[in-house]
Amino acid sequence: MASATTLAQQDQAAAPAAPPAPPAAGHAPGTAATAPAVSQEAVSQEAVSQEAVSEAAVQQRVAELEARLGDPWDAANPLGHAAILAADARGQVPAHAEALLDEVHLNAEFVPAALGGRLVRADALARILRPVFRRDQALGVGYGAFSVLAGASVWTAGSPAQQRWAADLLLGGGRLAVSYRELAHGNAFLRDEFRLGRQGGATVLNGTKRVIINADRAQGLVVVCRSSDEPGSQAHSTLLLDRAALPAGRVRDLEPYPLVGMRGCRMTGLAFTDCPVPPTALVGEAGHGVHLALRSFAFTRSVLPAMVLAGGDTALRTALRFARQHGVGHRPLARNPQARRTLAGAFTDLLICDSLALAATRAANRALGITGVYAAATKYLLPILLNDAVHELSVLLGSSIYVRDGEYGIFQKHVRDLPVTSLGHAGAAAALSTISPQLPALARRSWSAAAGADHHLFRLRAHPGALDFTRLATFADRDPLCAELLAAADHLHHSPGTEFAAVLRPLVSHLVAELRRLRAACATLALLSRDCLANPQTYALADRYTLLLAAAACLGVWRHQQHGPDRFVAHPAWLVNALLRICTRLGIGPLPAGAPAPEDEVFTELLRRHDQPTSFDLYDSPLATG
Repeated sequence: MASATTLAQQDQAAAPAAPPAPPAAGHAPGTAATAPAVSQEAVSQEAVSQEAVSEAAVQQRVAELEARLGDPWDAANPLGHAAILAADARGQVPAHAEALLDEVHLNAEFVPAALGGRLVRADALARILRPVFRRDQALGVGYGAFSVLAGASVWTAGSPAQQRWAADLLLGGGRLAVSYRELAHGNAFLRDEFRLGRQGGATVLNGTKRVIINADRAQGLVVVCRSSDEPGSQAHSTLLLDRAALPAGRVRDLEPYPLVGMRGCRMTGLAFTDCPVPPTALVGEAGHGVHLALRSFAFTRSVLPAMVLAGGDTALRTALRFARQHGVGHRPLARNPQARRTLAGAFTDLLICDSLALAATRAANRALGITGVYAAATKYLLPILLNDAVHELSVLLGSSIYVRDGEYGIFQKHVRDLPVTSLGHAGAAAALSTISPQLPALARRSWSAAAGADHHLFRLRAHPGALDFTRLATFADRDPLCAELLAAADHLHHSPGTEFAAVLRPLVSHLVAELRRLRAACATLALLSRDCLANPQTYALADRYTLLLAAAACLGVWRHQQHGPDRFVAHPAWLVNALLRICTRLGIGPLPAGAPAPEDEVFTELLRRHDQPTSFDLYDSPLATG
């Protein structure tokens, strides 16, 4: 293992600005070394935990990062759109961007508070990273998102010494990389190209992966590799490797892989040739790599899309800015109802996305058994909604959609970046493969009663409980989101005075009927293995289920904000629009003739948030201005 001096030199070489000094110890991940004291901000674990769970403190951290990043529309801002687009043309991120994130110790957000960081809540982590993703998806993914993904495996099943080493690496300004995703097979991590074997009495690692984000500058490597030739899910293991301790001749960096989107993100690869692996590198138990991945996915599959939706915010803001200044179709925006409808629809889609992401990340905080299903639903549905919304908005810009610089060039960048951050169709198939095996059991024991709804999943300003990685679950024992759908239907039935009740009640009735149809269809499925249920029929059922989860999340967010400070979210106007759009995707209806669709109220709120400016998500957070 590298000495403390080597660790410090590696961190200094990787960071554009001097990060906090790494710990004065250089033990191998997993060795029983005495954990060094963490110097991060010289605060106690109790103080960090209490600070991190406070809603006011989360808002302050979001606001401080937003202010440090500055007004993105200011051409003189070194971290504004102009600088981001210029760096993107060079295949880089802005020169000062990572240095600034080092200065604010953003890596501390990725480390659990028990290890000296600030990570206590999954939903708070997503909110704190949104100012970064709102500006540059490549910066958000390259600087932090994959350290989050890699770290999740370590926090979930790593030994105390492994967790200490990984935490100190991140708190010292270093990076973790993870090898789940693999180019030749999309991102189906079970088809990896790393293999762990025995040679001359030693354990060695062989194989090549073409694309691993930050592989060439991360000291910590989380590697999923085949460790057995036996068929089934117990043929893979997870390793935590210290790059500095690996023999130089046994590991080789591959050339960066060029992509259309996220050009500033370092996508290189690694090749191992008979590389010795110490026994202390194993994370969790041998052969449990698949199970560990699914447990960590219960966290990452919800928190990462919740960050990425901030890119949709910028796309919508740019399209609205263009439409107001130039009109659409030779008509001013005020006299173009179709353009207003498109803008209001995209805003509504962002609120739908955030509602589902909120419920999924809160489920992780509360260690619900269905957390893995909700996370997979978020991973599947949010990229679809975001990409559809951005492409609908592109019509408003006309030929300006092709512009890669200037005031509106940032729109084109997000159009290119969003599909890459969603990890494509293979990611969608993997998410549906997680959901479909759970459907038969859920249909048999759930989806029939309002009992089991959980208000902690929906209250924006409440503390839902601290995240415990060791309790992340993948077995769906109950479904509080579908219970919320039934509870909301009952609430509307007994609240005839609710504004827009004439359209809300039939919409919710249609959704409840669709849940009953889904229950009947899924109850006929045999309780088979994951592979047997991975087919077009069950994928179609899982797709409809994710839309019902999104509708239930919107209803829960609306219902549990009543009499709270978030007035627009507590008003049913956005909810009606959201349910209308979800029902359209489901192909269910029809609605009563002449039923009102409150698009004007939603569009008015969109204009208010643009002009103030505030974010287009549920939280209506203030944004930086010049």
